[in-house]
Amino acid sequence: MRKIQLMVINPYGLHARPASALVKLASRFESEITLVHGEKRANVKDIFAVMILNAPKGSTLQLITHGRDEELAMESISALIQDGFGEMDSSVKKM
Repeated sequence: MRKIQLMVINPYGLHARPASALVKLASRFESEITLVHGEKRANVKDIFAVMILNAPKGSTLQLITHGRDEELAMESISALIQDGFGEMDSSVKKM
């Protein structure tokens, strides 16, 4: 099992488009993948569960992966989140 803390940096937080990107990416992995925001937990392979997290910009998320490909899942999903789900230009990311 692997765990990491990540910050939501994209301007509109974890809304429909980023949630969809997360689910699409997570579905490629065999491992169980969970996001935690405050008291809420979500299976990252379930779009509705991810959207219910309601994580705005600046939120801290805990990403938990568990399974055979947990390391690759952790690296891939954390990269997506740290990249602002592809919603930011390079000048904003550097701040």
